[in-house]
Amino acid sequence: MDDTDAATVLILGGRSEIGTELALRLAPGATVVLAARRADRLAEQVSMIRAAGAVAVHTCEFDADDLTSHGALVESIIADHGPIQTAVLAFGILGDQTRAETDAAHAVAVVHTDYVAQVSLLTHLAAAMRSAGRGSLVVFSSIAGVRVRRANYVYGSAKAGLDGFASGLADALHGTGVRVLIVRPGFVVGRMTEGMTPAPLPSTPAQVAAATARALAKGRRAVWVPRALRPASVVMRLLPQFVWRRMPR
Repeated sequence: MDDTDAATVLILGGRSEIGTELALRLAPGATVVLAARRADRLAEQVSMIRAAGAVAVHTCEFDADDLTSHGALVESIIADHGPIQTAVLAFGILGDQTRAETDAAHAVAVVHTDYVAQVSLLTHLAAAMRSAGRGSLVVFSSIAGVRVRRANYVYGSAKAGLDGFASGLADALHGTGVRVLIVRPGFVVGRMTEGMTPAPLPSTPAQVAAATARALAKGRRAVWVPRALRPASVVMRLLPQFVWRRMPR
């Protein structure tokens, strides 16, 4: 275990742009653990987070799709670095909607990473934090899950399921000392969406991370990024189906 009383921040998806940006904001005075595939190639992220004020930065191998490894991963991080104060689930894939409409394996792969793997990790992390009597879980939902669009229904359905699971988990953890923050961004301009035409009200990884850090500090249950998406989501639910099915991504 680290010879420090620093809070432990776990970033699951340590290579993600949003995850890295959020780690920079949570780094001062904390021990940060970056979990990702090819963890030995995270030198750039480690250097940035150290410079942001982290007491220590560690890396560990993490394969989101290997569900059987999740419990042992959480246990090993706690054994090495103490109770996890904040766990950020920053991994996910967008997938290829056109391919997913005819390739069942690809459709399942998207849902497995963006929903099933998240449910597994949230369950393990929530149990560990409940035992410790404290902790915060950060879940990245999406505007795509508010009302699933024909243009990206595979990804959107996974986010809809994740949002519902996280909402129920938050209620289940009420009064335990463990909090869940659900982040609902719109279109994020970054590596995942490179080459795509931005949807209305886009944001950057830095903007999403900044809003998430503020919401965490205030103890909020959910945050929309940008804030204008919240009223927009109400309008989305009211649109008639014949209009909605023609909506772009």
